[in-house]
Amino acid sequence: MKIGRNLAWMVLCAFFLGLVFPAVSQAETLDVKAESYILIDADSGQVLLAHNEHNQMPPASMTKLMTLILVAQDLQAGKANLTDMVVTSENAWKMGGSQIYLEPGEKFSLEEMLIAIAVGSANDACVAVAEHLEGSHEAFVERMNKTAQEMGLKNTHFVNSYGLPAQGHYSSAYDMAVIARAALQYPKLLEYSSIKEYELRNGEFILYNTNKLLWWYQGADGFKTGWTNEAKYCLTSTVKRDGLRLIAVVMASPEPRGNFRDSMVLFNYGYAKYAFKSFFDQGNVCGAVKVGKGLAESLEVVAAADVGSICLKGEEKSLSYQQLLPDYIDAPILKNQKIGEIEIYKDQTLVKKVDLVASQDIPAAGPVREMLKLLQMVYLLI
Repeated sequence: MKIGRNLAWMVLCAFFLGLVFPAVSQAETLDVKAESYILIDADSGQVLLAHNEHNQMPPASMTKLMTLILVAQDLQAGKANLTDMVVTSENAWKMGGSQIYLEPGEKFSLEEMLIAIAVGSANDACVAVAEHLEGSHEAFVERMNKTAQEMGLKNTHFVNSYGLPAQGHYSSAYDMAVIARAALQYPKLLEYSSIKEYELRNGEFILYNTNKLLWWYQGADGFKTGWTNEAKYCLTSTVKRDGLRLIAVVMASPEPRGNFRDSMVLFNYGYAKYAFKSFFDQGNVCGAVKVGKGLAESLEVVAAADVGSICLKGEEKSLSYQQLLPDYIDAPILKNQKIGEIEIYKDQTLVKKVDLVASQDIPAAGPVREMLKLLQMVYLLI
């Protein structure tokens, strides 16, 4: 499964980066009141700061981040479309807690249901979407747990798709950070979770995003809040500044809005201490290779992801890169086909690999064109 392969490489990079950038010690922890928290580099997974990060705790509505990931998987696989109409069942209608007050038989597009979940934390929309995709809420939750296992989460188990208290429903700050990294693979999830307000039912019902960092903290653009009496105040959030994207998770912050305060303390620490050294942005041309037997004689290759890495501020010069490309490749070539890669090093330690992919399709040349090219070469040699 694609997400499994990607996460396996993320975990490996995080291990090596752990040797280069050890996580801050307990003695250096900040004034964060949450019972459990973590701050990580989204690109590498490197843990920058953590406390009780593996403790099993109720995640409340942060659960919905996994719900959104499963929907994004189905959209990517073509098993669902944003225009699909989702019909509200009586089971969804009965949901309590935060909701958009769906009525039995009421229909919304899958996209609007996703926005209701991401922005308004709608429990009823979670159930409606779960039933739409898997036939029953129970089957959807089973898939959530299977996905958690595929991600390698050791301290997560779901009983429902929305996060209301239930025996055996738990996660950890570390696991929630891993889930957030996985969510970043689906740009639509970041797009939806960054919406500040959204009008439903022709403006009769307005959703206001529960994540107040979108208003209060520069660069914040996701992901999900959570609160119940048992879980207290929780937040899984992400911020990007100057190329550096960080993820913070706080669980069981004791005071109202304390989840936002604690998260800002973590982000302030991260952006004061770390930077992102960038060599190429995603989509930038990084080189070219000669092409044989094709309708073009050369091919530009582009970066499949941002080419760069986290580093301590002032140590940017310790990072370097090495480009690995073949001298020659035969057509046909498909756009986004992997051609080579770039390796990023901190001193002598490999910390990241980025694929270099074809910028365009190059069809194979026919025999007539190949003969003409051969005659041209002979003419030039005479």
